[in-house]
Amino acid sequence: MSATLHAIGPARAPSLEPMIQLVAGDLNHVNAAILERMQSPVALIPELAGHLIAGGGKRMRPMLTLASARLLDYPGSRHHKLAAAVEFIHTATLLHDDVVDGSGLRRGRRTANVIWGNPASVLVGDFLFSRAFELMVEDGSLRVLRILSRASAVIAEGEVDQLTAQRRVETGEDHYLAIIGAKTAALFAAACRIAAVVAERDERVEEALDGYGRNLGIAFQLVDDAIDYASDEATMGKDAGDDFRDGKVTLPVILAYARGSQDDRQFWRAAIEEGVNDDPALARATRLIRDSGALDDTLARARTYGQRAIDALGPFPAGKAKAALIEAVEFAIARAY
Repeated sequence: MSATLHAIGPARAPSLEPMIQLVAGDLNHVNAAILERMQSPVALIPELAGHLIAGGGKRMRPMLTLASARLLDYPGSRHHKLAAAVEFIHTATLLHDDVVDGSGLRRGRRTANVIWGNPASVLVGDFLFSRAFELMVEDGSLRVLRILSRASAVIAEGEVDQLTAQRRVETGEDHYLAIIGAKTAALFAAACRIAAVVAERDERVEEALDGYGRNLGIAFQLVDDAIDYASDEATMGKDAGDDFRDGKVTLPVILAYARGSQDDRQFWRAAIEEGVNDDPALARATRLIRDSGALDDTLARARTYGQRAIDALGPFPAGKAKAALIEAVEFAIARAY
């Protein structure tokens, strides 16, 4: 029987702690590989990469690789370097994203592009991508290489797709879901799936772990997009309203626009398409998103995808690894509360 996503509120505080404890020993090996492979005789590379990698991130994606391997009772160590490759891919995309978005904060710290400039951030991102592919090649599995290289391409496609949809307030929900399925969920899915490859499990196990990671990734991004209109810089760890000021058409905006009056829609067009996005505009946008039910409905969709992630674990036996993976879903949803 599949587990069920618990109702989340003030009385319950899911966390990643069970997963952190589960993979602590493995994560030490991953961190050692990350530290070793981010070194370079060009001093700026480890300095800039270290700023982001050591910046308080939860290592959620590599931990998913490690926890999925534990779920399958994999006894080897191949997943250590592959989890490091996953983290390098993620870090490279963050460096590039912050340049594209012109972000000033990430996890409460100044972004690399603010400190060292855009050219250095882009080039160090390229360096980390290259390190990731070195690690994949060293593993020697063409299937692993295919999964992670395909995910890297899909992430880039998703980022470009998001860029083309930027400031287009008529963007539909299906298009938005395709964007986040590519730019966020693809790496979650690949991080989980490669554990089945190294554990030499069949296609059904690969698909189950892929489904878990993909649905978790979508839920994670939906919550992120909701938090942008439900939080402030202190709780979010980035500039509140960043998505609004960048003209990103996320699900809360899509739903509020669809449900708005003619006057409301005119406001959204001015804000998103024409860049009328000062503090009073952000306050009105937040109010419209709340009053239209767009915020609640975005979080409801996140819970739906979270439940799909949990359901994907149905074929696997109960145990610490499965419980940790389930709580990771609950944690992803609870960040909005």
